[in-house]
Amino acid sequence: MLKTTGKDTPGIIAPPPLIYLSAMAAGLLLDWRYPLAFLPGKLALPAGVLLIASGALCMATAFAAMRRAGTAVNPYQPTTAVVTDGPYRYTRNPLYLALALFYAGIAGLANALWAISLLPVVLAMIHYGIIQREEKYLEQKFGAEYLRYKNTVRRWI
Repeated sequence: MLKTTGKDTPGIIAPPPLIYLSAMAAGLLLDWRYPLAFLPGKLALPAGVLLIASGALCMATAFAAMRRAGTAVNPYQPTTAVVTDGPYRYTRNPLYLALALFYAGIAGLANALWAISLLPVVLAMIHYGIIQREEKYLEQKFGAEYLRYKNTVRRWI
């Protein structure tokens, strides 16, 4: 059973961007030392750009929805509302989805097999160390309101 910190926060294991950045750095260092491509050369640039642009759009609309709802983006601050508009209509975690899209886009631009192969590890860390804790926190804080939302909107996409 997951426990929150006792404070009005979910008690996550680390800042989500740091988890993504750490794995990306490790993957790019491995690629620098032992280069392995995973995309045909002509696809790397357009795939990378498309993924990064998609991540930017997802992140911008998620930030805007959170601002409209008057709740904090920072997971170390209390959540004051269940956000259900903007990209939150389609995914409960648009910011983590956006970071995954950025990550995949950078790995695509670099055409770095090592980096993209670490993405499932990152997503597992995000799932168990961040999302599960946040969901428990939101269930405790908002009860039926969050449970209704959780039952109608998928975790990722």
